[in-house]
Parts: sequence; structure tokens; C-alpha cells
Amino acid sequence: MSSPLPSHARAVVVGGGVIGCSTAYHLARLGWKDVVVLERKQVSCGTTWHAAGLITTLRDTEAQTKLATYSLKLYQDLEAETGQATGFIRCGSVQLAMSADKAEEMRRGCAMARTFGVENHEITPAEVKALFPHAYVDDLVAGFHFPNDGRVNPADVAQALAKGARQLGVKIIENCLMTGLITEHGRAVGVHTEHGDIRAEVVVLCPGMWGRDLGLMTGIDLPLQAAEHYYLISEPIAGLHNKLPILRDPGRAAYAREEAGKIMLGFFEPVAAPWGVDGISKDFCFDEIQPDWERMEPYIEKAMQRLPILLETGIRQFFCGPESFTPDHNYLMGRAPYIDRLFVACGFNSLGILSGGGAGHVMAQWINDGVQPMDIWDVDVRRIQPSHNNKNFVVARTYESLGIGYQMHWPNRQWETARNVKQSVLHDRVKAAGACFGESAGWERPNWYARPGQKAEYEYNFERQNWFDNNAAEHRAVREAVGVFEQSSFGKILVQGRDAEKVLNLIATADMAVPVGRVVYTHFLNKRGGVEADITISRLADDKFLILTPAFTCTHIKAWLHDHTPADACCVVTDMSSAWAMLNVQGPRARHLLSSISTAKFDNEAFPYATWQNVEIGFQTALCMRLSYTGEVGFELYIPTEMALPVYDQLIAAGADFGLAHCGYHTLNTLRVEKAFREWAHDMGPVDSLLDAGLGFTCAWHKPGGFIGRDALLAQRDAGPLKRRLVQFLLDDPQPVLVHNEPILRDGVRIGQTTSAGYGHTLGASVAMGYLECAEGVTPEFVAAGSYRIEQANRVYGARASLTPMYDPKHERAMG
Repeated sequence: MSSPLPSHARAVVVGGGVIGCSTAYHLARLGWKDVVVLERKQVSCGTTWHAAGLITTLRDTEAQTKLATYSLKLYQDLEAETGQATGFIRCGSVQLAMSADKAEEMRRGCAMARTFGVENHEITPAEVKALFPHAYVDDLVAGFHFPNDGRVNPADVAQALAKGARQLGVKIIENCLMTGLITEHGRAVGVHTEHGDIRAEVVVLCPGMWGRDLGLMTGIDLPLQAAEHYYLISEPIAGLHNKLPILRDPGRAAYAREEAGKIMLGFFEPVAAPWGVDGISKDFCFDEIQPDWERMEPYIEKAMQRLPILLETGIRQFFCGPESFTPDHNYLMGRAPYIDRLFVACGFNSLGILSGGGAGHVMAQWINDGVQPMDIWDVDVRRIQPSHNNKNFVVARTYESLGIGYQMHWPNRQWETARNVKQSVLHDRVKAAGACFGESAGWERPNWYARPGQKAEYEYNFERQNWFDNNAAEHRAVREAVGVFEQSSFGKILVQGRDAEKVLNLIATADMAVPVGRVVYTHFLNKRGGVEADITISRLADDKFLILTPAFTCTHIKAWLHDHTPADACCVVTDMSSAWAMLNVQGPRARHLLSSISTAKFDNEAFPYATWQNVEIGFQTALCMRLSYTGEVGFELYIPTEMALPVYDQLIAAGADFGLAHCGYHTLNTLRVEKAFREWAHDMGPVDSLLDAGLGFTCAWHKPGGFIGRDALLAQRDAGPLKRRLVQFLLDDPQPVLVHNEPILRDGVRIGQTTSAGYGHTLGASVAMGYLECAEGVTPEFVAAGSYRIEQANRVYGARASLTPMYDPKHERAMG
């Protein structure tokens, strides 16, 4: 052990890689004076030290782009602050496109990145050659230049962060292995180590590739798996210099950069090799792993064709080291569920150096303020479901996840490995009806339905995919007749006990003191008024409520309830998701169809909107809610799993007389976007004010005791016109298909990006939503005065903007 272990610290950070050192450094910059980093061996000795050190700022999402751009600036400035070199070189990067499809993907990504301030330019193959003379360019369609990107020496970055942290008072203790977490009353209060215990107010786990094992030790799900990761370094080559740009070559699953007058060539092969499946030695320290060059030979040969000089140049070093990857290729960051004052940051998918500065900054702000400083839901650890942590699942997915960043990023692309984790009891029925399945939170869900004779398979492209006409038919069926959606994946959470109403009233924006039989649309907010949940809550009895939430938010919702239920409250939360199947019947003929198979009455008087009843269908009984996420009359049937098959069969048999169509999640999306219904994690999230999202109508402002976030919303409401509002857009051109993250231009000025989108088959063109901002207020007059265009790749399309839904703005159809 490098220094004595103190008995107490304000924060203990476990792990001395780039993420742990960055988190400690940023905590210290915020004024935390008593921070301790525990490293099992030596700083940077796990996976940090052998990283390639590429700082390339074009990433898949806004959050990851912002983490990378922050890291870039930090590493540039860190040497001057600490006196420790980081090896930062602003050499730029070039991403190569070997096909028209890859060029289209890059143009879309570059347009998004420009919204976040990332400078980039499309360049010709000849210009690629001019920037990197040794590159073979005859097979290229285009290149994309990022002049401000750079590279660093990874071990030096970690040491600079560690030195900066020490200069600010952080104590870093090496050769000190954590052996357990100390918890009291559901709160992390310290850690056990092989040299004794240390108590702390906050514990931050940054364990790198040991994350899953440490998670199992502490009781949290941290699904990640190490895999072989390869690069080679050539003998010296005349004419190379350190300002040559990084080359990223997705078509050959490789990257290249200069390395001290040599070329480093690295690989993200499409079929990877998991490593350390049976565990990783606690003694691993600056180690290499046994390579399988026979497996890698085809990938190496293909990559070398980009730099033909390597075919005639000796190789000085072949390197194989481990990197860890998560099942969805997103990081694991944030507040651990169910254990207070425990935070995690790991699973960076070989992007730890690139994101490390930004990740440490975000983690420190989150720990300090109690609220995430930016929207990072795509990497929030609370998206993880227990099934994701199954070892066989994690290993099987790793074969695909290592190389996924270098594959085509098609709209609606589905994972191919580790599928069929969760299947509804209705799975085989809807499969027989033509369902093409997608995956969400492990669930297989019908995304669209094939016609007889059509394969239920995706054919990916960037325009109208092969299911476009299927979606149009499903969409029209719901607007004109009736459609059925199989949505059994929905999370169903019971909240019970004599204090259930009191607890929910504290957390939810709406007043939950409603009669039994009511269904309430409501939100959970953080203290800043940001939206943490978008849900319905049904009162089943005086002491029993049912929360419905999309499957991917289930862990987050349960953890939020856990965090905000007073310790002395008589209130129990139970996940009942698998107990009920769900069939959602939507459309103007929905009530007529249901009336034909049930003795219940479904008219407005007998069954008002936002209420529930138990209804009998044949020998079965279902809990039926009258709700709509489509803009049409609709009823959701929650059926005990053991009764679901006969209810489905009766519904389908009777449906032929009413024009019933099977409908998938793509259609649910196009219907709800056309109606301007919001979706959590797309159109609003923890950093978006409920008022900005246009959902203030769910707030019971004057209910006794208020609700979490109320004061922040009142302050915003009283400050005058909203300066940021979610707006709906309809393209003038009926041909393009928007996805989301397309830049929005107002009067020619880039102001933001779309948050969600879909093709509005009723409105006749693509529809999207996105935020407008104006310091004087986003008023109806401001919206009406602007001229709007949506940018997609290098194209711009005129659009009309509206603060009210363009389809059925008075909500007459759903209430009819």
C-alpha cells in the first residue's frame, strides 16, 4: 500500500484508471477537500495504459459528443495546470466512407455534430490523400475532416489527472484492493479493503473491466465483459509526422495514426473474442494477453490495404490487451439504483480516454448537486434491467458490441446477437401474424407486421425502409378503423399500503387523491423541475395504485420510488410486469369491437376517458383502461398472463368484422408524433423542464404538501414567457423520412435538433418535435414569425412549426 489508509473520507473513489482519477480531480475542483482514490494496483494499470488515445469528437449521441468535446479541451489545458504532460496533439481526424450509404450516415452525423459546435468538413478522396499521403483512397466515396480532434498519451493523461487531483488535496492510495461495500440503512457508508475499512459520505465505483464482478459483490447490475483488443505498430516510416490526422476507416473496421514516426493500426473487428469470461485476476497489472493472430489475420490484411506501405514495412510490435464492452455499447454512469450515495462510472467500450474528462466532470457535478448536469439517459446505469447482467447474455452480446461502432448506423438497426431474452406469452401468436420483432430492455416486441408472402425482416437503408408501406397501412387502420398493439413488455408496478397515496402525492405532479377507478397521467420531477418519469397511475383501491411505464424505464422508476419514499412510510413497491399481458386496442371502431366480445359497455357515459374497469371477455377477466397514445379512441387490456391467449384469440376472431389490423411499435410512434404526444428520453428528460415540454397541465399546483420540483416550476412560471418550448414540425416535402437528431434552423440559424420524428401518414409528410429557444420568450407570435428548415445530411427541407398538435388539436377524436 502506497500510503496509510485513512479511517474516513468525504468521498471514496474505487479505481485509479482515467475515469476514477478524472472523477476525483473534478470533485476536488468543486471544493471537496477529503477525497480518497483506492487503486488495487497502480494508477492506469488496467485498460487505461494501453488505449490508443484517440480524441475524436463525432459520437453517436449528444451526451457522448459533449463528453468527448469536454475531454478534448481538458487534456489540452491539463499540462499547463499540472506540469504533467498529456501528450496532447491537435492533429485532427478523418473518417472515411467507402460507400454512398456510409457517406449518407456521416453527413447526417456531421450535421448533428455541428449543432453541438463540432467543426467538420466533407472532403474528397484527393483531399484525404493530401492530408495523409500514405493512404489508399481509390475506393473512397468521401472523407470527413474534423480539424480540432486530437490524440494523447493515455497513461500520461491518467497521471496528469492524478497529479492535478493530488495538488487539490486528493489522496491516491495504490495497492489497496476493495473487498466489499459497507452499507447501513440502504446507504453506502464506506468500503472494506484488504488493509481495513474506510468510511465515507459517498462511494464512487470506477472499476473498469472488473465492473460486473464488483457489481455482483455490491448488489448492483453492471453488465460488461472484457474482450481482446488489438493494434500493431510498424517499423519507422520516412516522412511520418505527428500532425498527420487520425484515420478512422469503418469499411475496414480499423483506425490508424502516427506513433513516433511509425504507424499504429488498430482494429474493431465485427466478430470479437470475449476474454476473461471466467474472471480476471486481481493481480492483472500492465499485462498483455495472449493474442490469436490467426483469427485476426483477415482483418489485419484488409486494414493494411488502406495503408499499403504497411505491406512492405516490418512490424515492430503486435499488441493484444483487454477492453470492456457493455451489451448496448453505452457507458454505465450515474447513481446506483436502490443504494443511496453510491455512484458508478465504468463500461466505456474502449472510449474511456476519449470520454474520461467529460465523464469525470459530469460525475462530480452529479455527486455535488444531486442532479445530473446534462441529459445522459443513454448512458445512465438505471436503464439497466436485471436480465442484462446474465453472464451468458453479456458474453454473447460482446461478440457484436466490440465492433458495433465501426458498423453501419442504420435507422432502426436491431441487435443480432443475444436475442429472445424475454418473450411475451403472446409471442408465438403475433409471430404467426407476421410480426417483425425489435428488442427493448430484453423484450422481443413487434415493430411491424409483414404481409402474407413478405419476409418479416428489416432491409436497412436511409430512406423509406421495406416496412414503410406496412407502417402506412397500420397507421391508416388506427385512424380509420381499429388496430391492436401487443405491449406486454410495459412495466407494471404496484404501490400499496396505507401511505401509498401520501407517498405518490409527494412524488407525482398530479393529485393522487382521486376515486378508485381513475387513471391519472402524471410525471415524476427532480428538484430542478426536470422530468424523471412520464407515466400513468391508476387507483385500484384505497391503498393500491398501479404505475405503467415503458419497459426500458422500469429500473429507474422503481429506484426513484425507493429513493423518495420516507423510511417510516407504510408503502410497498412490487414489480408485476410479468403478471399481465397487455393488448392495446385503438381506433374509431375500438369500442364496437370490444362490445362484440364483452358484456361491458364502452361508450362515453359508461366508460369515460382516463378510467378503468374490470371487463369480462369470454371466460376471462381483464383490467381495461380507456387511454390513448395514438389520438384515437382506445382501450388498454391488462390480462393475467394465464388468460391472455384466449382473450387474444377472441379479439382477433371478432376483429375481422371491424377491419382490425395488427400494429407494431413503429406505428405507435408515427401516430403519437403526428398527435404531438411526448416520449420520455426523447422529447423530455431530467434536464428538461416540464413546462418547456408543454406538460404543465399535469401539475396540481395547490395540492397539500406540493410535489418534488414544484418550487422550481413556479419560479420558472412566474419569471415570464417560457424561453424554451417543445414545438411540432411538419415538412413541406412529402418525400423525406426524418428519424431524430436532425438540426433545426430558424431563419437560417441553427438553433437545435429534432428530439423525435416519424412519418405522419395522415398529415402527409414527416413530422418531428424539437425545442425552440428565445431569450424574450417562445410565444405563439415568435413561433409564427419564424421560417423553419430541417437539415438532414447536406439537405434542408422547409417545415411548418406549431405549438399545438397539427392532428386533432382539440383532442376531439380520443374523447369522442
